[in-house]
Amino acid sequence: MSAEPDGPEDRLRRFATIWSRAVFPVTTTSSTRPEFEKQLQPLARRLSEALRARTFDANEGRAVGAALVDAHCTDPEALSHSLDCVDAYLVLYCGDDSPREDLRARSARLQHAMAAGYAQALRERTLAEQEAISAAALKAQGVVAQALHSSEARFRAVFEGAAIGIGIADLEGNMLQVNGALVRMFGGAEHLVRGRKVMEWTHPEDAPQVWKLYEELVRGEREHYHVEKAFYRPDGTVLWTNLTVSLLRDADGDPEYQLVLMEDTTERRLLNLRLRYEATHDALTGLPNRTLFFERLEKALGAGAGQRFGLCYLDLDGFKTINDSLGHAAGDRLLVEVADRLQTCATAPGEMVARLGGDEFVALTTGPDTESEVDDLAARIMHALIAPITVDGRELTVRGSIGVVEGPAGERSAAEVLRSADITMYRAKSAGGNRFELADPEADARAITRHGLTTALPTALDRGEFFIEYQPLVHLGDGGVRGAEALVRWLHPQHGVLGPDRFIPLAEHTGLIVPLGRWVLEQSVRQAREWRDRHTDAGPLRINVNLSPCQLTHPGLVQDTVEILERTGVDPDALCLEVTESALIGADDDLLKPLRRLAEMGVDIALDDFGTGYSNLANLRRLPVSVLKLDRSFTQSMQQFPADPVDLKIVEGIVSLAHSLNLAVTVEGVETGAQAEQLRILGCDTAQGWYYARPGPPDRLHDLALVDATG
Repeated sequence: MSAEPDGPEDRLRRFATIWSRAVFPVTTTSSTRPEFEKQLQPLARRLSEALRARTFDANEGRAVGAALVDAHCTDPEALSHSLDCVDAYLVLYCGDDSPREDLRARSARLQHAMAAGYAQALRERTLAEQEAISAAALKAQGVVAQALHSSEARFRAVFEGAAIGIGIADLEGNMLQVNGALVRMFGGAEHLVRGRKVMEWTHPEDAPQVWKLYEELVRGEREHYHVEKAFYRPDGTVLWTNLTVSLLRDADGDPEYQLVLMEDTTERRLLNLRLRYEATHDALTGLPNRTLFFERLEKALGAGAGQRFGLCYLDLDGFKTINDSLGHAAGDRLLVEVADRLQTCATAPGEMVARLGGDEFVALTTGPDTESEVDDLAARIMHALIAPITVDGRELTVRGSIGVVEGPAGERSAAEVLRSADITMYRAKSAGGNRFELADPEADARAITRHGLTTALPTALDRGEFFIEYQPLVHLGDGGVRGAEALVRWLHPQHGVLGPDRFIPLAEHTGLIVPLGRWVLEQSVRQAREWRDRHTDAGPLRINVNLSPCQLTHPGLVQDTVEILERTGVDPDALCLEVTESALIGADDDLLKPLRRLAEMGVDIALDDFGTGYSNLANLRRLPVSVLKLDRSFTQSMQQFPADPVDLKIVEGIVSLAHSLNLAVTVEGVETGAQAEQLRILGCDTAQGWYYARPGPPDRLHDLALVDATG
């Protein structure tokens, strides 16, 4: 029988055990290790809950760091061991079903917060010790005459037992006394510390005000100062400290000594640098990540007058195929190689390369002459990707599309610049990829408008923003109105009335064309029923409705059409569904099956834009169509007299072929009387165009049909 799996509490206790074993050897607590482990258990629980919390709270990590100081974990190695333990085991023992990458990122942020909380608590404890030491020193001087021996003993106890480094120097800067902690900070040799002059302890990274503050103190113009300062140890390594220097006065109030208090912050500083690096660099490639890139970009955009910037936004073409076919490990190795190549492209001052995520990289150049430099940078990147990359013994060809943005600093925000680069990159992809394009404000505006329309589409139908206009279909023989084509429009709140060319491609791309098409079909069929009921003398008016390729492949097409016809009481022969010729090129039986079922019910199928799809005319026999809608490009020359004889022959041949196959012929785009007459002579059956009427409200078609019925 297998053992039951560990529960969350068991895993939490195991994490606390590992933590206590790692930290206990470097603590100054009087507790036993099991007792110390019990102290860590509530801290482990807080970290576990913060890791899995819905919203990240850095205060939890800071509180845990502060609690370590309260538990006497004041040795710098205690923090280092704690962070190493959290880094290695927190996600393993306390994680949930969230993606490991998200948990690792949150764990890193918790480590950063722990370090900040630990540093704050230790600083507060240090300041308290400093105050106690200063008070003890002053008290020792003030009561020398009364209790010299006892005060000296107390001062010595504080002086030698303090966890921070303490030194006493005269006003000439000679170091007179140092405690053990200070000696250990400088390598353990007291003779190398005692007797040295304070002015010898300079460091290249000293802030300009450090020595100005020192001079003011020894002159008696200030009582103390606190700075962060670096020192060189005898072995050449660097010691970073929080340094507090106080002035000690004699009984008459005159300056006499300097009291130096040092807290070793080297480990904490290195840890913060490591955490900062991890937070600002990509773990896979080592490149700067999105966070650091935005910092650099915002700095470049905030530069003074005369400064410019150039940005190259790179996305690899076809990277998903590599991941899907060779696996993510191969994809990662490819990204590492690409990152190495990109780094060689941006080595000049003011240039950097970063990975934004996935297969997206960005290169930035700054300076007064980026107009030419950014083009050179984009060209270098494209050239760097030419050579194939070998992954697992396979040579992979790498292609990339780049969007380039360049301009003066101070005019756009970082988000606006990156959005423009992203739009331009996708324009390069649309142009075939493996190229770079320059940003175009007008193209950006169009892309932003398209995005806005795409975002607004899902709710536009619910808000009733769509409406339908109808363009009459006229019989060329007697001039009578036989029906109308339904043309959907969008009354957009900001952009006004939009034609189908502005939003139908967006609806097809997002899949919203299916519910929109169903709505158009139902509204159009209802309108056909209304026309029939309003004027029975004019004969039945047919309604033509366009079908998109997405609707053709939707499994509910036939069922939706049947339900709409039955619900409205309209006969199938009053409906004609128009399908573009390009949608049926090479169509197999599965695609044609729903159209055949509709045709068998009595619904007419029209082949729209006929003549533009380069289809084989012999295919007409296998398509379930009853109407050919001849594209307007064949009849434009007939607007003038005489018409092009070649066009006349082509149209005459198409009409003859269609009639031989028992297909009716409708012509679009009729704009003149001469054109209409010529098409009538050629034998076309029906026509539509501005010569008869522009698309309009349904009542206008009713009036036209009524006039036709009354002669």
